[in-house]
Amino acid sequence: MKRRILIIGASGQIGTELTAFLRQKYAPDHVIASDIRKNALARDTDGPFEVLDATDKAALHDLVKKHNIGQVYLMAAMLSATAERHPMEAWHLNMSTLFHVLNLAKEGHIDQIFWPSSIAVFGPTTPREMTPQHTIMEPSTVYGISKQTGERWCDYYFQKYGVDVRSLRYPGLISYKTPPGGGTTDYAIDIYHKALSEGTYSCFLSAETMLPMMYMDDAIRATTSLMEAPMEQVKIRSSYNLAGMSFDPQTMSESIKQHIPEFSITYAPDFRQAIADSWPKSIDDTHAHNDWGWSAQYDLAATTKIMLEALKAS
Repeated sequence: MKRRILIIGASGQIGTELTAFLRQKYAPDHVIASDIRKNALARDTDGPFEVLDATDKAALHDLVKKHNIGQVYLMAAMLSATAERHPMEAWHLNMSTLFHVLNLAKEGHIDQIFWPSSIAVFGPTTPREMTPQHTIMEPSTVYGISKQTGERWCDYYFQKYGVDVRSLRYPGLISYKTPPGGGTTDYAIDIYHKALSEGTYSCFLSAETMLPMMYMDDAIRATTSLMEAPMEQVKIRSSYNLAGMSFDPQTMSESIKQHIPEFSITYAPDFRQAIADSWPKSIDDTHAHNDWGWSAQYDLAATTKIMLEALKAS
């Protein structure tokens, strides 16, 4: 690949690991990491880092020209729980950045875009068991509304202007490399930290709240596999359903007890419970399987083992 890759939001949960993966796959100087401020990634990275406010189209355009960018991963977003506290700021960030990247591609400055969607596009009227690719969507959160709207614009820009934009509806993502980032599913990260540091966890969701989840390595592999798929195999240009595993906090706590028998969990549901209750319990990702060969590799037992071992060693 001669033209370079730009990751917007490279310091976030997904962006951090995506940057490292792509730099190992290609070369450190081939992948430009960017975020709104310098932080640990900027200091520790082995490749170029640019401070970028992606809501500023002119600044984004200048960066694309400066580094001869051909492929953009737009990972910057305000997540579900945080967005509910700051709805207008979330809408502005989540939508303006998408339009800037779509329009730069429409104008011929970018060849290919990855934009992440989420299970938040679904709502309380959506079938919750094995939620299909094409179904009712009535999201009840600002984050979900912005993601559903973004999906429709991605498909429109592909159909109308031929923009090669690709997307996945991520479930909750679990990783030990970055702290929780303000999402409703982030209990599934924090619980491992608390299990090791305190031996107990107070969960903001109820014990039986089943949600789709995925270990981060699967999410990175799905993302890059979709981006590498031939054009003719990418048949959905809104966003693909993506599934890994589904579990509830009680099942997760039992998984942790296999390694830390004395671990205990309590439940104190807060405003995030209503968000979780509007989301699917499990996802049907048959289209991703059939179109470009997706298949998850990590289950809950494997994820728990990796998380506890890695966090204990850190």
